[in-house]
Amino acid sequence: MKAVIAIDSLKGSLSSLEAGDAIREGILKAIPDAEVIVRPLADGGEGTVEALTIGMGGQIQTVTVTGPMGTPVEAQYGILHDGKTAVIEMSAAAGITLVETKDLNPMNATTFGVGEMIMDAIHKGCRHFIVGIGGSATNDGGVGMLQALGYGMLDTNGNQVAYGAKGLENLTSITDDTVTPLLKECDFRIACDVTNPLCGENGCSAIYGPQKGADPSMIMVMDKWLKKYAELAHEKYEHADRTYPGTGAAGGMGFAFLTFTNAVLESGISIVLKETRLEEYVRDADIVVTGEGRLDAQTVMGKAPVGVADIAKKYNKPVIAFSGVVTEDAVACNEHGIDAFFPILRRVQTVAEAMDPAAARQNMIDTSEQVFRLIKTVR
Repeated sequence: MKAVIAIDSLKGSLSSLEAGDAIREGILKAIPDAEVIVRPLADGGEGTVEALTIGMGGQIQTVTVTGPMGTPVEAQYGILHDGKTAVIEMSAAAGITLVETKDLNPMNATTFGVGEMIMDAIHKGCRHFIVGIGGSATNDGGVGMLQALGYGMLDTNGNQVAYGAKGLENLTSITDDTVTPLLKECDFRIACDVTNPLCGENGCSAIYGPQKGADPSMIMVMDKWLKKYAELAHEKYEHADRTYPGTGAAGGMGFAFLTFTNAVLESGISIVLKETRLEEYVRDADIVVTGEGRLDAQTVMGKAPVGVADIAKKYNKPVIAFSGVVTEDAVACNEHGIDAFFPILRRVQTVAEAMDPAAARQNMIDTSEQVFRLIKTVR
C-alpha cells in the first residue's frame, strides 16, 4: 500500500509535518510494509512558512523588524532550497496576535516590518516571493510596507507620513525614485482568499476594521483616506484599481501589492499545492490522507483538506481525513471529496489536555493505527 499524507496543521498542537509524521507512525504500526509519504500542507495562512520551508528543504530566516505598533519584533520567514524564493507571512511582522487586545488600533498599526522582511530577502538573493497576507492588525493600505521598500508616501512638506492608517490622512503625493532597483526583478504570488475591494461597504475598513480595534468613526475616516490614497495611486499608475477583488485584503495590502509590485493574487491552497507538487505524489497513491484542526462546513470553502481531495479525485483516489474537532456540519466534506473523516480525540479531555502537543500526537498515532487496521482487514 502507498499512502500519501498531506494534512494541515492542528494550530496550537501540531505543525503540518508533525501531524503527518504521527499519522505515518500509526499507519506503519498497522501495515509495517506500507509506503508512506508525508507532504507539507497549508492554506496560505499561519503555518505556510514552516510547511513550505521545512517541508521542501529550505531554511528559516530570523530578522528583527518593526512590529505593528512600531516596536521591534523578531520575525521569521523562509528561503526555499532554490535560494531564490522567499516565503513570508505578513502576520510575522504585522499580525494581530502581536498586539494585546487592549492595544489594538488600526490608526497606529503599520505594515513597515513586512517591507523590511521583503528587503532582507531581496538582499539575500531572493527574487520570487510567496506572501500570505492573513491575520493582520493593520489598515494602512500597505503604505508602511511601501515606505520600507523605498516609496515616498509624502505629506505636503515632502516628509514620509506617519505609521498606521492615520498617516493616510496627510498623504498628498507618491514618489518612486528611491525605490530599491532590485524590486523590478521581483515577482510576488500573494495568498489571498478574500474578494473584498479596498473601499466601500464591503471594503477592508468596514468589514475587517472592527476586529482590529476600529470604532464606527474610525471606519468612516479610514475608508475616506483609503479612497484618496487609491486616487493618488491611480494618477501615477493607471492600472491601480481599488474595486478589484482582493484589494481590500489585509487592510489594503492586496491593493499595495497589485499596484506597486509585480504581483498576482492567488488562492492560498492552490499556491501551496503547486509549490509542493502534491499531484505528482497522489497520482500513483492507493490512499490519500488529509485533515486539519477543525473539520466543519467552512472546510469546503477553499480550505486545505478539500484542495487535497480535489487533486485526489482527479485520479479516483480514496480520501480520508483526521481532525482534532469534528462538528455536525462537517458532513459537507463528504460531498467535496473526503470519503470519511475521523476525530482523533479518544477519551474525555479538557481542551487544554487535548491540545497538548504530546497528547495530540499520541491521539493521532492511535487513531490512524486503528483506521488503517480496518483498511488492511477490508483490503
